[in-house]
Amino acid sequence: MRLLVAALITILPVSGAFAQMQPPIAAKRPHSFTHHGITVEDPWNWLKDPGYPKVDDADVLAYLTAENAYYTAQMAPVAALKDRLFEELKGRVKQDDASVPLPDGAFEYWWQFKPGDQYRTWMRRPKGGGAEQVVLSEPELAKGLGYFRLGAMRVSPDGKLAAYATDTDGSERFTIRIRDLATGKDIETVTRVSVGGVEWTADSRAIVWTEVNENWRRIKARLHVLGQTGEDRVLYEETEDKGFGVNTAKSQDGKWIIIATSDHVTSEVRLVPAANPTAPPILVKRRQAGVAYDVDVRGDRLFIRTNDDHVNFRVATAPLASPDQWTTLIAGSDRDYITGITAFTSYLAVQGRREGLDRIVLRRDDGSETVVPFTEAAYTASFSSGYEPDAPLLRINYASMVTPATVFDYDVKAGKLVTRKVQQVPSGYDPSQYESQRIFVTARDGAKVPVAIVYKKGFKPDGSGKLHLYAYGAYGIPSMPGFSANRLSLLDRGMAYAIAQIRGGDDLGYQWYLDGKLAKRTNTFNDFVDAAKGLVKAGWAAPGMISASGGSAGGELMGAVVNQAPEQFRAVVAHVPFVDVLNTMLDESLPLTPGEWPEWGNPITSKADFELIRSYSPYDQVKAQAYPPLMVTAGLNDPRVTYWEPAKWVAKLRDVKTDNNLLVFKTNMGAGHGGKSGRFAALEELAEEYSFILTQFGIKD
Repeated sequence: MRLLVAALITILPVSGAFAQMQPPIAAKRPHSFTHHGITVEDPWNWLKDPGYPKVDDADVLAYLTAENAYYTAQMAPVAALKDRLFEELKGRVKQDDASVPLPDGAFEYWWQFKPGDQYRTWMRRPKGGGAEQVVLSEPELAKGLGYFRLGAMRVSPDGKLAAYATDTDGSERFTIRIRDLATGKDIETVTRVSVGGVEWTADSRAIVWTEVNENWRRIKARLHVLGQTGEDRVLYEETEDKGFGVNTAKSQDGKWIIIATSDHVTSEVRLVPAANPTAPPILVKRRQAGVAYDVDVRGDRLFIRTNDDHVNFRVATAPLASPDQWTTLIAGSDRDYITGITAFTSYLAVQGRREGLDRIVLRRDDGSETVVPFTEAAYTASFSSGYEPDAPLLRINYASMVTPATVFDYDVKAGKLVTRKVQQVPSGYDPSQYESQRIFVTARDGAKVPVAIVYKKGFKPDGSGKLHLYAYGAYGIPSMPGFSANRLSLLDRGMAYAIAQIRGGDDLGYQWYLDGKLAKRTNTFNDFVDAAKGLVKAGWAAPGMISASGGSAGGELMGAVVNQAPEQFRAVVAHVPFVDVLNTMLDESLPLTPGEWPEWGNPITSKADFELIRSYSPYDQVKAQAYPPLMVTAGLNDPRVTYWEPAKWVAKLRDVKTDNNLLVFKTNMGAGHGGKSGRFAALEELAEEYSFILTQFGIKD
């Protein structure tokens, strides 16, 4: 007889902010496996539905439903605070927001929100003015759906059609449709198994799209000719390495469709003419383990960003006729990390970072360079490639911890920034009332970890304060010090907010990323704990008065740090946390596992990798100790971090931890990795998170 869930949801008298009741207890069922001569017990393995990605096991659903009921009951006493926070967050959202139009051919395009809408409406009008036209209405597409996401949308070169991709359950398997813009009607459905972008051929008669297989792996680039029946032609299929995934894009000049295949550290690029997509693909350079590169095209010249001879990347050029003959244009540098390039007609735009701060450099054919000027001590800045081959006005997105998101056009000829839009906060925001600092905390091995801090004036770093600490720390994804109107709800209640740029991200260069992965993965966790301790030592928070949050791989971070130093944290929020690392990396049938081995290691073939991953995997390292209050989330349809990872982690924590601190777990039963869709639905979930955090600090209004 299989025991389902014991002691489910009997409500006891309320005490304090949260209800006192018995949490769901997941049954322990004997299960073990042996690998490399090491036996691992895993009594909550049954929470993985054997029919995944379909989840219909009655026991699994009963447990998740019970946890959701417990979450609802526990959060009910703070509903008033949550509602206040939601109204605050919603009040900072400009209801009728719109983007700055971008030119493309005969039209200029933008998106807009109408008051009350959860989703964008995409618009266009003739250049120079004229009647506005709806290109695509997300609110119409989302009507009646519990979840909606627009994954891609491209207008055909002749301006008559739009190809768009939608996901309606969070599984990230997108349906591509073609819409006639004259009638506003869809004329055909291309596929229901796409992922990634959609690119048009030059004649507007076909699209190139990426196919995802049953294991959610991007395996093929296909060509769909409008009106064609039968199977779409395969332009490229990845057969060499099951850890590689295929992506498609278009060169800035619009003449080439770029088909890239890669894992996290190695890449290979092919080019097909947009005017003749069935021509034999041009291989730029054969893949070489550990060498990453990406490509743009201008005329008969390739521009390549690669780390083949410097860890921080160089920029090379090559003739289209001999694409593997690379000549250095911009040498790699210990100081400057090159993160992206776009080959506009009249210049090469280079995105990079110096000492962890974004940098945009424009390089002309004569070798002269212009650095776009930014003056704040900590900020984030990036450029948009736009739609057209050249950009005499380069679109730049800028923000800092105190400066709202700002859209500039950089006049390349005049060398001036022209402000096009500043994020409005309708309920009011005075940047002069807030301050930010960037400090460096010394980690236990001597590394200097940057931490950006923002706070309301009057906050004193005298060792008596409260602080929230955020980080990600994986895949070379940086945690940049940008603006968030949402976090004002914490700052205005007397808290400071800090972003730790820990190793595993590439904040300080590609080596910073390498120093937080594989055998050096524990540097990421140590950096976060040491940042928390350093902030306390510097007076930014009282001991034990730091809350923390992270999602996905950042959720793995949360799991690791509460195992290592639970006393450092007042409350922790882990969104869709990647916490069952060992089991996931051992299961090569899962969607992402083969492609993740270059990031975490391959415990199937390597005993050293097995032992290292087991030594930090949050689920495996849960121990009999006191843990801080925890909020954990999952998405039933999540293909990136499967729902059972947080479910198993929570079940083990409930069984092992020695404290009575609150542990709540919510699974979005109709969503995926990003939680609920829609701008206001997402704010409701954030309001829940903030109410959980604030209540743990004793802040009740």
